Amino acid sequence: MSPAGPARLDSPRRIVLGVGGGIAAYKACEVLRRLTELGHQVRVIPTEAALHFIGAPTWEALSGLPVHRDLFADVAEVPHVRWGQAADLVLVVPATADLLARAAHGRADDLLCATLLTARCPVLLVPAMHTEMWEHPATVHNAAVLCSRGTVVAQPASGRLTGADSGAGRLPEPAEIVDLAVLLLRRADALPSDLTGRRVVISAGGTREPLDPVRYLGNRSSGRQGYALARVAAQRGARVTLVAAHTAELTDPAGVQVLDVGTAGQLREAVLTAAPQADAVVMAAAVADFRPANPQLSKIKKTGVDPDPISLVCTPDILAEVVRRRLAGQVVVGFAAETGDSEGDVLTHGRAKLARKGCDLLVVNAVGEGGAFEVDHNSGWLLGDDGAETELPEGPKSLLASYVWDAVATRLKRNPPAA
Repeated sequence: MSPAGPARLDSPRRIVLGVGGGIAAYKACEVLRRLTELGHQVRVIPTEAALHFIGAPTWEALSGLPVHRDLFADVAEVPHVRWGQAADLVLVVPATADLLARAAHGRADDLLCATLLTARCPVLLVPAMHTEMWEHPATVHNAAVLCSRGTVVAQPASGRLTGADSGAGRLPEPAEIVDLAVLLLRRADALPSDLTGRRVVISAGGTREPLDPVRYLGNRSSGRQGYALARVAAQRGARVTLVAAHTAELTDPAGVQVLDVGTAGQLREAVLTAAPQADAVVMAAAVADFRPANPQLSKIKKTGVDPDPISLVCTPDILAEVVRRRLAGQVVVGFAAETGDSEGDVLTHGRAKLARKGCDLLVVNAVGEGGAFEVDHNSGWLLGDDGAETELPEGPKSLLASYVWDAVATRLKRNPPAA
C-alpha cells in the first residue's frame, strides 16, 4: 500500500456523506474525493443550508451520483429509508450546532435527518462551529445524548475559525476524518467513549542524537502509529498529551496537546513531567538507544582522511523509568520493533522485553522492508503481563490503536481516574 493514505478495504462500501450548512462544507469535498479514491460508493445528502456554500453539481461531479435533499423527491424509491438501511457508514461533515440539535431530538424534517433515523450502521458526526457554540451547554448536552445512543461525535480541532477567531470547534483535516471513517468501516465498535475522564500520555516519532550541527544518529520512525494512538484516544474521550519527536510532516490530531521534542533526553523530560498526571502512558516513540559521546560544535569536514571512530554512550531507558515511577493503577504500554535472529523469533524477543521492562502491555511489531516504519498500516501482537497474547490484524494504524486502547480501558476500569 502507498503511504499516502489509509489502506483499502477488501471490498467497496456504501457511505452516506451528509453535509451540514457551515463554511467548513468546502472540506467535505476533499473527504468525498478521498473516500471515492479508496473505491467506496459515496452518496451525498446536503442540507438546504449546505447548498448555499457548495452547489449540487459539485457533489454530483465528485461522487458520480445524483444529489437529493428533498424528502419528496423520488418518493417511490423511499430514499429517506432505503439509503439509511443500505449504508455501511453515515458520515456527516460538517455537523453544525443546528444539525446536532435536530439529530439529538430525533427530527426528521429533511432528508439527512430522516436518513440518520433509519441508519443501523456506524454513524460519525464531525462537528464544526465557533467555540462558543461548541461549548454551549445545549450543544454539550446534545453531543452527550447522541454518544449515549452509540453515535460517534468526533472531537473538533482547535485553530483558526471563521474570520479572525481561533479556538476549539475547527473541523479536523480531511485526512483525519477519512482515517476515522475507514476505522469504523473496519471495526464498528472501535470508538466507544470508554476513556472519558482519563488522561493519557503518548510518545511518538523518532529521536535524533546530534553528531554535529548537520548530522545525527536516528531511526526510521515516522510517528504515524503514535499519532494514530493519540487520535483514537481523543475520540474515545481521553485528554491526550502527545510527546512528538520529529513529526513535522504529520498534522496534529484533533483535541490533542502536542509537545515537540528532538532528542531522547528531551523526550524523557517531557514524558516524566506529564506521566504523574496520567492514567496511562504509551511509549510508542522509537527512542535512540545510543548517542554520540562527544557531539561536535562545528561540522565535521570530509578531508580525504578517515575520521576518528565515533564513541557512543547509552541513552536513558525511558520506558523502564516510567515503570519504576508509575503510580498505583497507572497502565504502562511499551512498543517493541523486533526482527528474528539466531536467538529467537520476533515473539520470543518480545516476551523477553516485556519481562525485562516490567510494563503492563507490550505491542510487538515485526519490522523490515515495508513493515511498521514509514507506512500507514501495521500488525503485530499485544502481550500482557498476565500472559495474554493477542494477534493484532493487518490494517490501518488506527485499527491497531483501537485494540491497544481496548486493553488499556479494560485495565483502567479497576481504577478511578487520576486526579
